[in-house]
Amino acid sequence: MRHFKKIVIGLLILLLAIPTIGFGTLYFKLNSIYDKEEAGKIEVAEVKEGITNILLVGVDGDNIDRGNRSDAMIILTIDSNNNDIRLTSLARDTYVNIPGHSTEKLTHAYAYDGPSLLIQTIKENFGISIDKYAAVNFNSFINIINELGGVQIDISEAEVSQIDGINEAGTQALTGEQALAYSRIRYIDSAYQRDNRQRTVLQALYNKLTNVSNDELLDIANTLFRYTKTNMTPMEIISVGTQAIKIKDTDFDQLEFPLEGHRNDTMINNEKGWVIEWEEEYNKKALNDFIFNYITYIKEY
Repeated sequence: MRHFKKIVIGLLILLLAIPTIGFGTLYFKLNSIYDKEEAGKIEVAEVKEGITNILLVGVDGDNIDRGNRSDAMIILTIDSNNNDIRLTSLARDTYVNIPGHSTEKLTHAYAYDGPSLLIQTIKENFGISIDKYAAVNFNSFINIINELGGVQIDISEAEVSQIDGINEAGTQALTGEQALAYSRIRYIDSAYQRDNRQRTVLQALYNKLTNVSNDELLDIANTLFRYTKTNMTPMEIISVGTQAIKIKDTDFDQLEFPLEGHRNDTMINNEKGWVIEWEEEYNKKALNDFIFNYITYIKEY
């Protein structure tokens, strides 16, 4: 499982599970995933009132502190001003300047020095300040989906052949194994569509979790406590979780960054490989507008 193009589901599960656990037990468990060392490295961000941004990171390997690349990076925006949740995928091959290192793929920043360097890289290259993150190890992915009884995903004709046990297009209840295969699909289209599939599963999972029992949420949360690190304190997680639960957004607004038409897949050399070069001014404005200004008509860019 460590090689699959991962879906960032952990934090959403933890947030939804918050009301089901006694406060004392909850505080102890949440404190066990608090990364004090990384918290001390990350500057507090000044953001628009009512907007909470959390960088969700899916780590390519067992080490969620550093050393492994960030295979999936999604900015979760909780907008209490507009009762809205938004997801922004940051393409892992985006060509950026990594402070203290060199110009290379965004995915390498996490491997060099963990979430603090990744957050610094995002700020200096994209102009977006983030001070909250959750990094997730996905060894529990299949079991979580299966425990929920699967997730409902609309499968296209092209995707059918990529998922064992699926024989026709249309809305299907995918098992954990099938959801994993769906999330790995890339070569029938592109890495951008893979990112879109990750967000599709996130939405389907969120919708499913809002309707499961408290006992099921607690079981899933207990599994994820073993595979998650964050710089948010227990009280911060409780606060953010309360916001997310109240919104009940069943149709997340979504963005792939850099934007289509303003990015270019380029072979740099044998060492760098294929990277995504991007139009800086255009993409930074679009990203800022989408996250902070509730501009959902992003196709106008």
